[in-house]
Amino acid sequence: MKKKIVAMLLAGGQGSRLGILTSHMAKPAVPFGGKYRIIDFPLSNCVNSGIDTVGVLTQYRPLALNSYLGTGQHWDLDRSTGGVFVLPPYMTEKDGRWYSGTANAIWQNREFIDQYDAEYVLILSGDHIYKMDYHKMLKFHIQNNAAATIAVFRVPLSEAHRFGIMNADEQNNITSFEEKPKNPKSGNASMGIYIFNWKTLRSYMEKDDNDPTSENDFGKNIIPAMLNAGEKMMAYPFDGYWKDVGTITSLWEANMDMLGNPPVLDLNDPKWRIYTHNLALPPHYMDRNAKVSDSLVTEGSVVRGVVKHSVLFAGAHEDINTEIDDSVVFPNAMIGKSCKITKAIIGENVVIGDGCTIGGPLRSGETVDNRLTDDITLIGNDVTIPAGTYVPQGAVVNAETLHLFTKEA
Repeated sequence: MKKKIVAMLLAGGQGSRLGILTSHMAKPAVPFGGKYRIIDFPLSNCVNSGIDTVGVLTQYRPLALNSYLGTGQHWDLDRSTGGVFVLPPYMTEKDGRWYSGTANAIWQNREFIDQYDAEYVLILSGDHIYKMDYHKMLKFHIQNNAAATIAVFRVPLSEAHRFGIMNADEQNNITSFEEKPKNPKSGNASMGIYIFNWKTLRSYMEKDDNDPTSENDFGKNIIPAMLNAGEKMMAYPFDGYWKDVGTITSLWEANMDMLGNPPVLDLNDPKWRIYTHNLALPPHYMDRNAKVSDSLVTEGSVVRGVVKHSVLFAGAHEDINTEIDDSVVFPNAMIGKSCKITKAIIGENVVIGDGCTIGGPLRSGETVDNRLTDDITLIGNDVTIPAGTYVPQGAVVNAETLHLFTKEA
């Protein structure tokens, strides 16, 4: 069946900057916001924008993500004339290889797009938190008769060196592209959201695939090639909330953005729902002595202590005399009595024994490797921390590093 536009969601990244959170799952499968996974956001945006055919390109640790996606019914994408499709790398009678870059991932799945005779293709990343109407972007693309349209988010010049920058004129025509420039000319940061005329993109990807020196990447190869050829390329300004949650700090910050009055990130919008698995869980329970303020506490969780400015996922359990501050507690984490949790991310299925301190001040002579975490303490999935353990701020704890913090306990 012919489709005007098909979405292709790049969800195969390892997410190495998220450290132990992605040691057994792809980055888009990482939990977010009390009840979601990161991939819920682009999928929900597609449904809310009227796009019903989505290819999800997986590669790194795909099991959790594949299981989560299922038939797509949770996002109303279990359609007879479209739907969500998991597209891993595969072998043909001639060859087969891992995706070598973002453009190569799309090129290897060109037959998926061809079968719908799509006029346009929407390329999305699976590691951003935002709400966006892609239909408005498509309308902008068509009205400007563009070969490619790239969504941009305005960032301060002082931060522009961290992004791919799309320099554009007053009419939003892209004039040049700079990948993480030392001296940026503008703050038009690429959001990794592209709309291409499919036939045009297909021809450029074919040339790129035949170039042995290419990195097969949209930012490094395809977009510069189209600019050099004089193709009309537009920058689509986006002024809503958008955050790349590719680091521990940004993931923690995005969760904190859901708190406050009003929250910076408001997901309580019936006109633009973020869809996810609706688990059949009991209501959350709060003990008579529990105290909760400025927090999100999801169904299926139990609170018997104090929770301040924190996000608790489904099945999280906090026992008496425990205090959780400025933290994110992933699904089914069990926190014992008389614990103190401060500015931490607690992984899935973690068990924390009684009397533990997580995120305490560094003690005299104590050092930690906090290159990935700064001052956020990270406890990896499925870790059991013995009673009385002291974990300082910025530390990363998994099965391999746990002994560094328990030898004195």
